[in-house]
Amino acid sequence: MMNKYWLTVTACTLAITANAQQKALTVKDYERAESFMSYNTAKYIDNASVQPNWLDGDKFWYTTKTNGIEQTFLVDPIKKTKTLTTDYKGSATPSRRGASRNEVLSPDGKKAILIKDYNLFVKDVATGKLTQLTTDGIKDYGYATDNAGWKHSDAPILRWSPDSKRIATFQQDQRNSKDMYLVTTNVGAPVLKAWKYPLPGDKQIATIRRVVIDVENAKMVSLNIPADQHRATLSDDISSSGTFDDIDWKADGTEMAFLSTSRDHKNEKFRIANTTTGAVREVFEETVKTQYESGQGAINWRYLPGSKEIIWYSERDNWGHLYLYDATNGKLKNQITKGDFVVTRLIKVDEKTRTLYFMGNGREKGNPYFSHLYKIGFDGKNLALLTPEEGNHQVAFSPSFEYFVDTYSQPDVPAVTVLRSINGKLINTLEKTDVSRLTATGWKAPTPVSVKAKDGKTDIYGLVFTPTKMDAGQKYPVIDYIYPGPQGGSVGSWSFAASRGDNQALAELGFIVVVIEGTSNPDRSKSFHDMSYGNMAENTLPDQIAAIRQLSAKYPIDTTKVGIWGHSGGGFATAAAMFRYPDFFKVGISESGNHDNRNYEDDWGERYNGLVENADYEAQANQNYAKNLKGKLMLVHGMMDDNVPPYNTLLVVEALEKANKSFDLVIFPNSAHGYGEYSPYMTRRRWDYFVQHLLGAEPPKDYQMKGPSTR
Repeated sequence: MMNKYWLTVTACTLAITANAQQKALTVKDYERAESFMSYNTAKYIDNASVQPNWLDGDKFWYTTKTNGIEQTFLVDPIKKTKTLTTDYKGSATPSRRGASRNEVLSPDGKKAILIKDYNLFVKDVATGKLTQLTTDGIKDYGYATDNAGWKHSDAPILRWSPDSKRIATFQQDQRNSKDMYLVTTNVGAPVLKAWKYPLPGDKQIATIRRVVIDVENAKMVSLNIPADQHRATLSDDISSSGTFDDIDWKADGTEMAFLSTSRDHKNEKFRIANTTTGAVREVFEETVKTQYESGQGAINWRYLPGSKEIIWYSERDNWGHLYLYDATNGKLKNQITKGDFVVTRLIKVDEKTRTLYFMGNGREKGNPYFSHLYKIGFDGKNLALLTPEEGNHQVAFSPSFEYFVDTYSQPDVPAVTVLRSINGKLINTLEKTDVSRLTATGWKAPTPVSVKAKDGKTDIYGLVFTPTKMDAGQKYPVIDYIYPGPQGGSVGSWSFAASRGDNQALAELGFIVVVIEGTSNPDRSKSFHDMSYGNMAENTLPDQIAAIRQLSAKYPIDTTKVGIWGHSGGGFATAAAMFRYPDFFKVGISESGNHDNRNYEDDWGERYNGLVENADYEAQANQNYAKNLKGKLMLVHGMMDDNVPPYNTLLVVEALEKANKSFDLVIFPNSAHGYGEYSPYMTRRRWDYFVQHLLGAEPPKDYQMKGPSTR
């Protein structure tokens, strides 16, 4: 009997070994997958982009590549010509001469502002002479300080007046804000890193005392209002637009309009300051139930002192639209844009013709994320579509605003770049991106898809990546790449891209990869964006599950083998998926997740979740559900992450250990939120993890990635 038993065991072992060998992936398999990364696909794309370098008379030149050979063209919109030239070889767009990275140059280019010892100085660009502008700045109460919790550079936050004579800025009070700590890993004593990082629910957060400084006379005027909360309308920083947000100057610098945002982002006060006296006039305010935002990727309000009017952005009718206000009395004159579409970016206000130019989403049939350029009168009449072709349009305007370069594409349709006059009339077709050489390598584009959200009614959109070579009759494990927002989404740009991270690379290893924009993401209606307000732990996960189930009817998806991964908010969502839906999601990789938003900077959570006293942060914290883990989970974090501090992941680690759950942990001792030089390593570990635990195959041991990761 014993011999028979051992013969049976041996036979089984041999069968298992043979099966494992059949499923082993080779170095060549990984090399093929890596060939789909952007650093390998870019060289096969011809006529990929047009970056106009504008010259006098609205002429411009641009450089493009065909078969690796650069060509430069000069375009004359008046003559409607495009001419091959060598005149601009090696030229580049002029940089901001006279100002270093941590200085802000004046519009006339003659002066630059910098911070020194918590105070502001103006530098004469020509001579380098420094003149001190403020004297009472101290540690944690300095001028123009840049600190959004996750962002703390030495560059000053300020807005120059158009005449280069004044600046609008603030003295930021962080004296009572809590510190965040990180510790380096090195031989010898570690170095403690400490900086101000308020958290949701903290009694004291950073505030800003608004000031205007007459730079020429080194005279400061304090605005006659209490200090504002460190808040803005575009995102969780007061310089998300690249300069001091929510400021609009009168041309002569005598007036400055600005917004004061409440801590919970529910109230906006529109104010106009007299910059000579510091007197502030309240014009109007808007209060919303969830959170106010001034646009998608751009601040859309404007102060028009010439006509004493205000262009205002509001989602009061459930869509992001523009409104015209009287600046003298704060009364609404009329709604400008109307309809079931969203104004994403106000591009230009032509006060002379009383015309607005803006990017909008969702007005045209098809994908609601495709942006088009429109114009409309202040009175809401004569709405005109200026970019009619289907696709996502990106525009660049000439200095005179008489012409614009329009590049349009779709995720699966390469770009076409044309030149148009400001009325939308086509002047020239400049370039058509050619991917024939790329296609010849075996590459293929992802497939755009539309499915229903969890509610069974709402249309949601995404991309599906399948292996370029598929076996008939075979079902494939599915990997869900997720970034739940709510300030962004999983897909990112809806323009054409030959590579989107490692989505296609993963597909080549034997998976179907899906990227789904769930509800609660921006660029749609207000109600769509607010679907998970107050409960960010939802993370669009019910939509993701519904989408995968629907897609399995069309694609050969094995719904018993579902993986998920994401970074930052996607890391939060991945762990939530593994803990809250453990019977659906089997393998997860959670990178740098903000697993408990009480441990992430104050503004983001309080904006999208509400104040701690009004929202149940405890019920949304991932560590409280770690005991539910059934599948394979890898947690990843950089230990010097000053955006999402690593304690977010360590809370989950501790909970898993207390629950006696097995899991995998990858840490990068000296990495920040992104993994920098370790990104290729992380990409390889991600591939290995899904290959091993979702595909049930053996990866090649310690494969060496050949190029930089795009993550």
